[in-house]
Amino acid sequence: MAYRYTVNTLCQNEEPAGASSPALTTDAPPARPGSGPAPGEPPVDTLVWKEIVAKYQEPSLWRSVWQIADTLVPYALLWYLMYRSLAVSYWITLPLAILAGGFLVRVFIIHHDCGHGAFFKSRKANDVWGFITGVLTFTPYYFWRWEHSIHHAGSGDLDRRGLGAVWTLTVQEYLESSRWKRFAYRLARHPVVLFVIAPLFLFLVKHRFASARASRRERHSVFWTNLAILGRAAALSSIFGIKEYLLIQLAVVMVAGSAGVWLFYVQHQFEGVYWQRHGQWDYLAAALQGSSFYKLPKVLQWFSGNIGFHHIHHLSPRIPNYNLEKCHHAEPLFQSVPPVTLFSSLKSFSFRLWDEQRHKLVGYGYLRTLRGPQEPAARC
Repeated sequence: MAYRYTVNTLCQNEEPAGASSPALTTDAPPARPGSGPAPGEPPVDTLVWKEIVAKYQEPSLWRSVWQIADTLVPYALLWYLMYRSLAVSYWITLPLAILAGGFLVRVFIIHHDCGHGAFFKSRKANDVWGFITGVLTFTPYYFWRWEHSIHHAGSGDLDRRGLGAVWTLTVQEYLESSRWKRFAYRLARHPVVLFVIAPLFLFLVKHRFASARASRRERHSVFWTNLAILGRAAALSSIFGIKEYLLIQLAVVMVAGSAGVWLFYVQHQFEGVYWQRHGQWDYLAAALQGSSFYKLPKVLQWFSGNIGFHHIHHLSPRIPNYNLEKCHHAEPLFQSVPPVTLFSSLKSFSFRLWDEQRHKLVGYGYLRTLRGPQEPAARC
């Protein structure tokens, strides 16, 4: 498929007659250093890496039960402490809410693992705890599991973007968009919207409604989750008071939601990330090059349930979160994936569009370079 962009499409949708434009190529992107076999080397044996990850797919009952205990018990305790702190000072409540938000992220990781059938051997146990943690995180279990499976199936595939992913346009798509679509895109990708407003909207509003594309079970999942959330809210409001409940719940969801969306964003929007058209898309490359190894400090790694080892997770979603790090260290190929550190991840703030010509994420500033030296700086 051929792609091209022109200088004038920066401010209008039609190209003037006779205008010349550089062609966008669809050649394979250059390989990220260490993310796979170098040119000329034999391809990675699929059976080999599958045998490696299979060793870590077995969930441990005691570790899963302990993770539930060391997450939900402190989370419940923090709710009580936040309630008591409201009578003293909001400045005490705030740090407690931040800490509780960290535990809620960990609750979501349990929900996430249950959705992949990775937390318990028993499917019923996964479904029960997936529902319970879904109520705590305002996430309908079966509906989210369906939507998330679409994300895994098309991660790194430019022709399968959509549900369960951050809205990402290519440079060409952006240039060919109407002014209103560009405005909507810029608004949606603005950090305040993406990491503050969007998480609240996602967990408190969007998850309250089912997609028409979902099956009956997924739609019912939304209904029963909403009913359980309403029951929980009524119970806690009767204990703490409705004002106190809303203050605590909104603060915790805001912290956890923002942290969770940031984690998801960095996992697939980082320097050197892999994106390809469907015809050239490769599962192994999409996992090891299209999902980051987010090397976090140990305390943040604990709160995020090792999800920073996202390259391993996308390689094998059936690995429980507590086995991801072990799997990473089990194979030199996995260890060779370049890490994204907490500091280097800040660069992801500047990424806005995918440039198919250069096979990399770029910012809006790159669009200015498409103007020729004689082009007037027209307003867009």
